[in-house]
Amino acid sequence: MDDLATLALNYIAAWNETDPALRRAAVAKALAPGARYVDPIATAEGHDAIDTMIGAVQGQFPGLTMTMLGQVDAHHAQARFTWGLGQPGAEPLVVGFDVIERGADGRITQVLGFLDKVPAGA
Repeated sequence: MDDLATLALNYIAAWNETDPALRRAAVAKALAPGARYVDPIATAEGHDAIDTMIGAVQGQFPGLTMTMLGQVDAHHAQARFTWGLGQPGAEPLVVGFDVIERGADGRITQVLGFLDKVPAGA
C-alpha cells in the first residue's frame, strides 16, 4: 500500500504545481501517457489534456492548494482518498474523493473523481 500512498501524493503534487513546465513533469511522473481522468465536471485523457485541465482549475481557484484529507485506502492496484482544495489551514472550499488505478509501469492509468463539496457557480 505504501507505493500507492506515495503515488497518490505524487498525483496531489501535480495538482499543486503552478509552474507549467514543472507541472507537466509532475503529471508525467504520476500518470501514464494514456491515463484517463473523469469526474462530474471534466474528462481528460493523456498528459496534455490532464495538464491543461489542472492548469484551468488553478486558474479558476488561484492560490488554493490541494491537500490529502485522511489516509489513502488501497488494495491490489487501486487506491481511494479524500482531498480538499483551499487555503492552507482553512476549511477547504472544494472536497473530493478520488479512486486511482496503478498500471504496470507504476503510474496512474485512471482517476475516477467524485465531488463532495463544490462552491456555487463552480
